[in-house]
Amino acid sequence: MQSSNAYNVYKNNSVNYASREQLLLMLLDGAVKFSKMGRQAILDKDVKNAHENIVKTQNIFYELMVTLDVSKGGEWAQQLMNVYDFIVRRLVDANLKKDIDIMNEIIPLIEDVRDTWSEAYKVSKNAK
Repeated sequence: MQSSNAYNVYKNNSVNYASREQLLLMLLDGAVKFSKMGRQAILDKDVKNAHENIVKTQNIFYELMVTLDVSKGGEWAQQLMNVYDFIVRRLVDANLKKDIDIMNEIIPLIEDVRDTWSEAYKVSKNAK
């Protein structure tokens, strides 16, 4: 029981003291994880878990969309918003149809978004 409590304290502290960039990466890691869990649930014919995990992934991208400042980010931010919007629309389609092909199409894109932000974080951290 004590090790479980220690893990929870560590997990809470890692979120509470994470930088904005680290939080973004945590969200994107979650999006990758939940989308893969949703895909597996579709394969397992587990409609409830498929729905819940796909919705979790959608919610992460909705949050990213809300926090993306297109007015300051210019064309790059608008293109990123378009990618986020595309991902959400495809996730909605996949969820409605429980379509494994759409999940197979969209998961590599979610991974690319995560990897791009991860690289940007590394570059910015090394530049400081």
